[in-house]
Amino acid sequence: MTPAPHEDARSDGRYGQAVFRPDQEGEGARIDFGALAYDDITMTRLRALGVGPGWHCLDVGAGTGTVSRRLLDEAGVASVLAVDRDLRFLTRRPGLDVLEADVTAPDFDPGRFRLVHARFVLMHLPERDRVITALAELVAPGGVLVLSDAVDLTSDRTPGTPYTAVMRALWQGLRDTIGTDVSWVPSYPHLLRGAGLVSVAAEIHVPPLLPGSPISRFWADTWQRSRAAMLATGLVDEAAIEEAVRYLDSDECAALSAGMLTAWGRKPESVPPDGPPTAPDQSGGDRAAR
Repeated sequence: MTPAPHEDARSDGRYGQAVFRPDQEGEGARIDFGALAYDDITMTRLRALGVGPGWHCLDVGAGTGTVSRRLLDEAGVASVLAVDRDLRFLTRRPGLDVLEADVTAPDFDPGRFRLVHARFVLMHLPERDRVITALAELVAPGGVLVLSDAVDLTSDRTPGTPYTAVMRALWQGLRDTIGTDVSWVPSYPHLLRGAGLVSVAAEIHVPPLLPGSPISRFWADTWQRSRAAMLATGLVDEAAIEEAVRYLDSDECAALSAGMLTAWGRKPESVPPDGPPTAPDQSGGDRAAR
């Protein structure tokens, strides 16, 4: 999701423009490196959930639109509404509409959709439980809400490497500057159930850190963008960051990338007067639309 002004980051929860400015040279490419690392996993999960012809989809924080386009081209969905705070990386085309909007705004209500998808968005926002509830309300009966965000795998017992040291500084620096917090991401399934969804489940994907791989290039570019915030933590210095960049591009790299946790849940088809909600047909048949 593209950012908004840093001055407002902690007060209104907007993704910090002072760290990841959309007008900064190479920002679109940085986002696309992340997409190359995770898009196949995202699409495999969406297809397994039945996303396909006839579905109307909402892609929140669409970035450069890679998932939105693949939903149309590969899953054959009926339409996608791609939403972001900055639309410079998004282009309308048949079946794909775009909307500049803040999903945290109380009046954000673009309609009802068979699929509501958000990836690497909520980790940067405050009041995440409220936002999840609001996104669940946008899911049509029988539809699905799919949320993906980063999980930090650098625990105190993780072997010390140049990569581990810099990643710890990254998470702390982003928390201090723009409010990013990945510590609560494992609670997604609980929050989805609390929002009234059923058939809730989750999975984690950890891409390999290989020299020249998209995820390695993504992290190197991300460290460059967030260098000032990382240095301000006092956990690393310039030399440590440069060492970590070299480490990523070496055959000695033996660290775990941050993982992507994906959680999903379905909106019940109906609520019987004398029983719990009825779970929808898991076949993904076209029974709900925008």
